[in-house]
Amino acid sequence: MATPEEELPGSVRGMRSTGRDAVLAIGLLAIGIGGLAAFLKAARTAESGLPAAPIAALGISLLGVALAKWSIAPHRRRVRAPGPAAAPTAAYQAPPAALPEVGGGALDHAAADADGFEHTVAALCARDGCTSVEVVGGAGDLGADVLATTAAGLRVVLQCKHYAADNRVGSQDLQRFGGTCFAVHEADIAVLVTTSTFTAPAAEYAATCGIVCVDGDALAAWTEQEEPPPWETCRPGPASKPCEDPARAPSP
Repeated sequence: MATPEEELPGSVRGMRSTGRDAVLAIGLLAIGIGGLAAFLKAARTAESGLPAAPIAALGISLLGVALAKWSIAPHRRRVRAPGPAAAPTAAYQAPPAALPEVGGGALDHAAADADGFEHTVAALCARDGCTSVEVVGGAGDLGADVLATTAAGLRVVLQCKHYAADNRVGSQDLQRFGGTCFAVHEADIAVLVTTSTFTAPAAEYAATCGIVCVDGDALAAWTEQEEPPPWETCRPGPASKPCEDPARAPSP
């Protein structure tokens, strides 16, 4: 059951507490002043030495002043109860990038330029169920033009070569991509997509490294959904034989 004091509003209880502190401070100051007066009177009437009465009066005065200071600043003697621990702030996570559009001319590889071709390939990945697709091609991309994550959680790294029909992808292109797709980009599936074809040494090197080659005909079949996406036609990871160092690999 609450006491009458506890039933009062917090503001009223605070006013009463402040009033009591003020009365106590005034009383203690009066004690200090009275003690100081007694000390002065005793000191004047003392004949020799320092009598006990003035010493006692001085002690009372100092005590009164100390208590008055303590009473006037009550907040210094109030101990605040520790509050509940603050909940840890969750680390900020950037929202995932929006998936590419797949309608209209988003899949028109023939109408795209070299940069646009990366976006049409990214749209294919989005259409075929990838949950995350990002175009990252550009200066310093280290061979990766599109990064995608399949519905099964596989990381797909694609390089896109928008070449004319008579400009075939050579082994040097595959060697550069093979040196980074698994080691740097940590691909589960590495794919090189082109609008043209591959030389025989390039296709051989890709098979050695475990890179999926998608030429112009295979790209058209993938786009028309006549063939499954490349990540469904191979095993994840590089081939058992490691890719050769481009500096030591034979020329096409």
